Amino acid sequence: MVLSLFTKPTEKMPERQAARPRAREADTEEQKPAAASEPVKAPAAPLPDLDFSHSPVPSKESAKKPAPPPEEDGFESDFSTWSDVGISVDQDVDPIDAGVEQVVVLFANGQDAAARSLLESFVQAYHSTEGKRFWLMLFDLYQVLGDRPAYDKLGVDYVHSCEISPPPWHNYAASKASVQQTANGVRKLILQGVLTHEHPETLSELLSLLKQKTPVVLDFSKLAGCDDICAGQLAELLSKARKAKLDVSLESYEAFMQRLNSQSVAGQATHEPLWRLLLELLQRHGHQDSFEERAVDYAITFELSPPSWENLPPAQPKAATASAHVSDDAHYLSGELKNCRFEDLIPVLERSQHPIIDFSAVTRLDFVSAGQLVNRLTPYKAKGKDITIRGPNRLVAELLAIVGLNKQIRIVVPKH
Repeated sequence: MVLSLFTKPTEKMPERQAARPRAREADTEEQKPAAASEPVKAPAAPLPDLDFSHSPVPSKESAKKPAPPPEEDGFESDFSTWSDVGISVDQDVDPIDAGVEQVVVLFANGQDAAARSLLESFVQAYHSTEGKRFWLMLFDLYQVLGDRPAYDKLGVDYVHSCEISPPPWHNYAASKASVQQTANGVRKLILQGVLTHEHPETLSELLSLLKQKTPVVLDFSKLAGCDDICAGQLAELLSKARKAKLDVSLESYEAFMQRLNSQSVAGQATHEPLWRLLLELLQRHGHQDSFEERAVDYAITFELSPPSWENLPPAQPKAATASAHVSDDAHYLSGELKNCRFEDLIPVLERSQHPIIDFSAVTRLDFVSAGQLVNRLTPYKAKGKDITIRGPNRLVAELLAIVGLNKQIRIVVPKH
């Protein structure tokens, strides 16, 4: 047998482990939709002629959780603290948080249709209590838009999917009034919410009572605010009723008059009808010195002749009402807050150690205003003020959480 001198047994090469690519770190930067320009605001309708001979009311077309206070205030029985559910920026982005922020950005920029479409898709994607924040935001959006049929349909789906009763309907746009009849024949008209010219039912009811010369008591205890048109109409109605010596008296007006006084800033020629309403209230229930001081401010600010002080006959004693009104020292804001500097909050924050800012009638807050609100409240929080924002809708509350305000002050929202 011949052996080859040049061959070696074949050796098998050891198998190398295949290289595997490293997992790329997830991109944590969240993409936000571009802010759209604000929608064009429709011009306000002119003030109508308020004559008792015919109706003046325009037509409808025209993180770390802050410690709770030692004692719960009365209003907090119907509210919950928003810091429990606000967006956390200290951890990885949760898909629900990301969706909420995307909706909030759209709504704050006035892109209601896009926000609605996105919320409706999220409700379908999170069709259970897992997406409860989306459901509640959509409920509030329907209320802001005044879409009651869509709201009712969503309520049925909410009960079936989440097995929870839907929140009660609250129409921000509607101005409401409740009329009660007392034992002595006096009609009591309760002003509620925010009076706007788009819903003239309240002033129509008041005008009807005045034309019939029916004794009227106007209850301001539930009035959050009014737009310029309704302020001018109400001032004109009250002035004409006073000069005609009609039996019209005001009840629980003090807090509302204080809000008007803080909104009427000398040198700022805006909201002239609010000034006239303030002067009428001071004429009825103010001291002459206070009236004349504000009348001079009115003349300087608007370069118009203010009304003159008129001595009123002594008021007749009236029967005590059945229920006593509990005073509320909260400062009320209303409507769409855009490019606000919140200078009207300065006296509120200065005079109280526990200021309450009521957002229950606020429909929208833009990012500029949210940033200004943080800048306005932070110095007072540093001074030890216990500040509370009460009753914002879920869309506004989520924006306040995004800018971090829920970590500095108490934000309480309605319990649903």
